[in-house]
Amino acid sequence: MRRLISMREALEDPEVFGKILPGDSWAYWRAVLIASQGEPLKPEELEIYRELSGRSVAPTKPFKELWAVCGRRAGKTRALAVGASYFARLIDYSDSFGPGQRGRLPIMAAAKDTAREAFNYLLGIFLEVPCFTEMLDGEPTADTIRLLNRVDIQVMTANYRTVRGPTPVAAICDEIAFWHIEGAANPDKAVLNALRPGLATLGSPLFVLSSPYARKGELWRAYDRHYGNDASSRVLVVQAPTLTMHKSETLADERAEAFTDDPASAAAEWDAEFRKDIEAFVSIEQVRACIEGKATEHPPEPGRRYQAFVDVSGGGADAMDLAIAHREGKLAVLDVVREVPPGTSPAKVVETFAEILKAYGVRRVRGDRYGKEWVQERFREAGITYEESTLSKSQIYAAWLPVLNSQMCRLLPIPKLEQQLVSLERKTSRGTGQDIIDHPQRKGAHDDMANAACGAIVMCSQGAQPLIVTKEQAAAFGVAKRRISIRPNARMRSAY
Repeated sequence: MRRLISMREALEDPEVFGKILPGDSWAYWRAVLIASQGEPLKPEELEIYRELSGRSVAPTKPFKELWAVCGRRAGKTRALAVGASYFARLIDYSDSFGPGQRGRLPIMAAAKDTAREAFNYLLGIFLEVPCFTEMLDGEPTADTIRLLNRVDIQVMTANYRTVRGPTPVAAICDEIAFWHIEGAANPDKAVLNALRPGLATLGSPLFVLSSPYARKGELWRAYDRHYGNDASSRVLVVQAPTLTMHKSETLADERAEAFTDDPASAAAEWDAEFRKDIEAFVSIEQVRACIEGKATEHPPEPGRRYQAFVDVSGGGADAMDLAIAHREGKLAVLDVVREVPPGTSPAKVVETFAEILKAYGVRRVRGDRYGKEWVQERFREAGITYEESTLSKSQIYAAWLPVLNSQMCRLLPIPKLEQQLVSLERKTSRGTGQDIIDHPQRKGAHDDMANAACGAIVMCSQGAQPLIVTKEQAAAFGVAKRRISIRPNARMRSAY
């Protein structure tokens, strides 16, 4: 690959990017883009670079990755779209592709609608700048721009499977701080691990842009490792509040109002500060250490005592989940996790769950206090006793944590369950100072399955568990027409 023009020349040329990032209002972003390519900086640009990157030494070669941690409406999408379009159009790839091979520039986000904003900026460049327009290979579609230099610009949902394919000439990852929240089966780390080997083929750059959130995930790891680190020559991280990158009286008024409403949230959204009041509850490594085998459900076994927990929904946007587990020695083993999506009659779901519970010999199920009388009545009609959990959801998660840390539970390899567990957050309540453990308070985030699974595991983990003797086994010892259970202290009681 060969550069046809430098980044500085492209940004200063009115026939290229000069009219897209013009004037003093875009000076900070121009300095960032020039620095990202290791090009010499003017004195005023060097000061900007030091301010935004926390570094003291000017770069001498291109960075492989540029991470922009900036407040909302700071212009980061527009600026990094310019950076990406530079690599789509102003690089000569004639010696890079084999016969019939095409390169790709993926624009990824947790959802296509989010990535489309960056795509629209790129599309505008290729439709409005003559030297870019002449490179179009046919009419662009809703999600693809084909170029005559055999590069395809594509909008993609962040997915670690689909990023493996055509060689990327660059890549944009939009709002990556929220991928672990909304992209259920595709957390940020998995997507980047799948993407980076392809980028290494041509030495292509990665552009990551996001407002910050909690101090977790790949955005936080990159910031923690590379921000202000002069020894890091591969990854450049810049951080800036909205008003540093985009000076505006209107935005200043909005920022002030946001800080009045919710200072912690506004500090992240507008001032690009990672939230200190929200932390990751468990890591993916902790969860996967307790997953064994490939079976996503274990059938009932005679003589085994099962316990169950249900996360009830009244309809709406929440699913309804059932989890069944048993104790095996010191281990709490998860056997069943069933979820019925929103839109199904809750009464019908109760009937379905009751059949599953009876198949496992379970006649009592626990759950939260949602819809107390209605829930109890529906389960009672189905032959199941519904008991309110004495623990709140936060208390259930807190009780599950030591079981997880000591690897005294066995989970099922269900991607959605894994994602919900990893997405759990510990937040300190401003009113009481107590820890609240819950799913992220963002649209599309849920923890119904995690709540049911952890509830069942905690039930199995608490207290001494009886050894169940079936009727057939009891008959062999001359005990008829009843089932007995033997506790570890050898005392016997009737199970009825």
